Amino acid sequence: MGSYDLSQINEVSLAFQIYGDLRQVEPCKIGHINETYIATYNQGGSVVRYVHQKINTEVFRDPAGVMDNIGRVTRHQRARLEKSGVEDVTRRVLTVVPTRDGESFHRTPAGACWRTFVFVENVRTYESVTSPALAHEAGRAFGEFQRSLSDLPGKRLVETIPNFHNSRRRFDAFAAAADGDKYNRAKSAVAEVKFAGAREKIVDTILKAMAKRQIPERATHNDTKFNNVMLDSTTGKAMCVVDLDTVMPGCALYDFGDMVRTTTSPTLEDELDLSKVHARMPLFRALCRGYLEATEGMLTRHERALIAFSGQLLTLTIGLRFLTDYLSGDTYFRVHRPFHNLERARTQFRLVESLEKQAEAMQKFADSV
Repeated sequence: MGSYDLSQINEVSLAFQIYGDLRQVEPCKIGHINETYIATYNQGGSVVRYVHQKINTEVFRDPAGVMDNIGRVTRHQRARLEKSGVEDVTRRVLTVVPTRDGESFHRTPAGACWRTFVFVENVRTYESVTSPALAHEAGRAFGEFQRSLSDLPGKRLVETIPNFHNSRRRFDAFAAAADGDKYNRAKSAVAEVKFAGAREKIVDTILKAMAKRQIPERATHNDTKFNNVMLDSTTGKAMCVVDLDTVMPGCALYDFGDMVRTTTSPTLEDELDLSKVHARMPLFRALCRGYLEATEGMLTRHERALIAFSGQLLTLTIGLRFLTDYLSGDTYFRVHRPFHNLERARTQFRLVESLEKQAEAMQKFADSV
């Protein structure tokens, strides 16, 4: 549980509108950014659970902006669900528990920022997609999430991490790291540097289309890993999309592209045996169908025309980030061995190659849905 014991969590919980006796606290090991605990209470004679989470303010430097986004998004989702008569609303959208002062988060005297959510019961998450059925649920869940925010009223959402998916900035950072070669590592990454440099021509494709307003800016999730989808423990159907810290202005294609990256490959992102790394067409089809069915009538023709390409671009972009970190001395991503970031980059680049080879067939399928 790190540095927090039961009494410390209890002190934090007293700041929120929870009226019960704290009985048990368990650390949640899923996720690498925020510090998360599942707390069990006796509330009016019933056992209820909440999620207490310490926001990582090194990553999210504007916690008020993050929580304003989350509050606006979840309230809007809830209103849409209630209007459509959907049951089980509290299992289909996150519920932010306000502080006793009516705020969305609590700042301790020491400056730590804490928030609380209602715990969603009878759901499960998966670390990877193992079947077309799960891929379809992933596509449907994030597609419905995007659709639910397509009419979000009010001001533009806060950019919680500016330029998060900006492929041009990612490429330029890579090029600077390779040219500077401060840690004398470029010689061990010659093939990877060459691979990345040969694909500079594609990094501006979506950015240029957005600049021309051929592709609209949308409210998007920006972290579409499958473990951010909660599925009903009985039916296996997607219930709730979580981890909303990066919900901000973005591009629908970035969300879909990262789904392709994290869903279609059968390996982990640091697989050493590159012969195992490939994009599985059956999972792409299922993912694509679920997503396009959920967003029917919402996407523009320019967005639909770049469905297959988006997977290549997002996979290349995360590969660039891994390679840049390797060349820069492993300062961002946590590593467990000397060449870990380089190995991650190689895995992403091999997946790019697989996606490139299947691009025509993938786009043809998307066009048929």
